[in-house]
Amino acid sequence: MTPRALDRRAALRAELLGLVREHVPDEAIEAQIEALLAEVLADEPVVEPQTVANDQQPPDQRIVVTGMGIISPFGVGVEPFWAGLAAGRSAIGRITFFDPSGYPCQLAGQANDFQPQAFMDAKEARRMSRASQMAVAAARMAVEHARLPLERMARDEIGVLIASGTTSMPDVEQAVATLVQRGGMKISPFFIPAALPNMPSSQVAIQLGLRGYTTSICTACAAGAQAIGEAAEVIRRGDAEVMLAGGAEAPITALSLGAFCVLRALSTRSNEMPERASRPFDALRDGFVPGEGAAVLVLERLSSAQRRGAPILAELIGYGVSADAYHVTAPDPDGEGAALAMRRALQHARLAPQQVDYINAHATSTPAGDIAETRAIKHVFGEYAYSVPISSIKSMIGHLTGAAGAVEAAATILALHHGLIPPTINLEHPDPECDLDYVPNVARPAALQVAISNSFGFGGVNAVLAFRKLL
Repeated sequence: MTPRALDRRAALRAELLGLVREHVPDEAIEAQIEALLAEVLADEPVVEPQTVANDQQPPDQRIVVTGMGIISPFGVGVEPFWAGLAAGRSAIGRITFFDPSGYPCQLAGQANDFQPQAFMDAKEARRMSRASQMAVAAARMAVEHARLPLERMARDEIGVLIASGTTSMPDVEQAVATLVQRGGMKISPFFIPAALPNMPSSQVAIQLGLRGYTTSICTACAAGAQAIGEAAEVIRRGDAEVMLAGGAEAPITALSLGAFCVLRALSTRSNEMPERASRPFDALRDGFVPGEGAAVLVLERLSSAQRRGAPILAELIGYGVSADAYHVTAPDPDGEGAALAMRRALQHARLAPQQVDYINAHATSTPAGDIAETRAIKHVFGEYAYSVPISSIKSMIGHLTGAAGAVEAAATILALHHGLIPPTINLEHPDPECDLDYVPNVARPAALQVAISNSFGFGGVNAVLAFRKLL
């Protein structure tokens, strides 16, 4: 549907509500509603809900999630992550990794509870970037959660695909400081092996002894979701039996903070009230809050999971990717690229839009981005966009950039599992251009079967995942 048609539909909806509020006679309400609906729906195809086609696919072509490991600003592990989301609690605070007082934004979602030595040898940890440390920790937790018996498995059939949004900012910053202060020959010999974008994947493979298909994806804020979608395709085409997939990012440095500040991408109004800074869809939103963390999912064939009696958390039934082809940082204002990725995910899953019970939004709390995503949802879901619940967990943990898509995929799966939609907190002043149901401030119980998770990155890369709860 075109933006003009969407605007007309919104205007007609407002007119309908106005009629009701004016208490005109019942016959007049009925007649005018019928006339308006006829005008709106005259050229609109009616899409009948249909059975999810994955049920007819053979089990060896169906991909399920059997484990997850999470490092987030709420803490280490699935339990503190879900507890924080369900409570609608903010994990954003003042930056403590360095003195941020000279910057317009002084806030972040730091993973303060993470101790790498709990998951790896201290010597090995010193040779890794913080992002790689978190990837290894999340992978170990995911393997344990999935009850994956690595010691009895063919490790050349287990692959790794961990995404990142950038190279390792802490290591780059340290190397540049050494170069300026002491000269190039004093740079750490571990700088390059720590900073390369493929190192989170490679370190997971090394630390767990996995010799299968291993690669990485670096597509900004879409990377974590894209890693999960591509990992499923790796299994389907026979290049791996099991994949550890997700994202890891540790961007909280003076270099990164300064760069995003001059880009005017970060929130600057709430330094004295950190918990209120990230406010997706709210009229007072003024930019995102950076965060750090990692999430790794264990993906495998349904047939394999059933044979070994593994816990099945959800089925990955759809995956769609597109490009805005619009701008290096700004989204397409009409949301056409994001809408294309959502449509492709639904087509891959053979779902009608009305079969989606929940949308985990990308919504970063930027003025342009949240409006563009709202428009994209309206393009795809039509009038049903006003009925489907939507929420952004970035309101609570900030934007984990390259890890965001993976962490939010985990949140989507947990929402399906628990039958509870995490809220969008700090939504206190509704933006008239963001007029959908964003589950404001309080988590909402719901019977959920199917959900999608949106992830959109700089450069206009869009990735969408569709998950289904298996009974």
